[in-house]
Amino acid sequence: MHIQADPRERYTVLHLRGEFDTYYCPMLQQEIDGLVAAGVNRAVLNMRLVKFINSTALGAIIKASKALTSQGGALAISRPSSFVRDILEKVGLDRVVPVFDSDEAAGDSVAGGQEEPVLDDATILEKEDAGSVLFSPVDAERLKHFLPASSGSGTNPVHGHEFGKNWRGVGRMSSVDAEGLRFTWDGGNTGMTPFELGQLLALGTELKVKFRLPLLRKGHVDGLAAVTEIEERPDGVKVAGRFHGLDDQTQAAVRQYAEDMAFLKKELPGRNG
Repeated sequence: MHIQADPRERYTVLHLRGEFDTYYCPMLQQEIDGLVAAGVNRAVLNMRLVKFINSTALGAIIKASKALTSQGGALAISRPSSFVRDILEKVGLDRVVPVFDSDEAAGDSVAGGQEEPVLDDATILEKEDAGSVLFSPVDAERLKHFLPASSGSGTNPVHGHEFGKNWRGVGRMSSVDAEGLRFTWDGGNTGMTPFELGQLLALGTELKVKFRLPLLRKGHVDGLAAVTEIEERPDGVKVAGRFHGLDDQTQAAVRQYAEDMAFLKKELPGRNG
């Protein structure tokens, strides 16, 4: 039997070719030991070209699976030949080491599924409803100081990745006009108390903000706002921010939007009070 290693980003595929019997079991173990020594604990056995397998080899696969599992990883089998698949199913090994029809599916299984992509702001806004506000402090040091210590996991509740320059909070818009905006924030998955949220977004804190605006050609406002009010509530905080640095076109669109919403609120039945 011959084994060829094919390193991938999150796992390694071991391509097996030939007859897998007692004589070649140490060869598989050496490959697994080498992966573990190199810090790789997730592997896929591609058995498309394995013509024969015996009971000792089946035991070697179980041993390899246990070795990787003990290191926090996993083992899967991909594309077994018809002979191998029949043996795996007859002895029930497929219930211990999962079998897949492609290297990619097997790799996703051992690596914990598809890696979540880092979403850009426009995509996040599309996923959220029209009243959402994305925000983050301009000073990234505030994130390092407040968020990881409070959340424990240091995980970005929007992107699912570690806190850093891509972190965004998602607030709920209360109002917006040409001067600024107001929104509420429940802290998301940060685990922070209203007091801690108030410290993070203290008076004078510069925020990068983004929210939808239908009347604007690009569909959203992207600018800066300085926190002018912060109110702690039982379920989070209410924040007021004053815009600065908006270009003339954006500011005009925000002003027109605010005027239109005020008119509709006044004129449409059931919108008063």
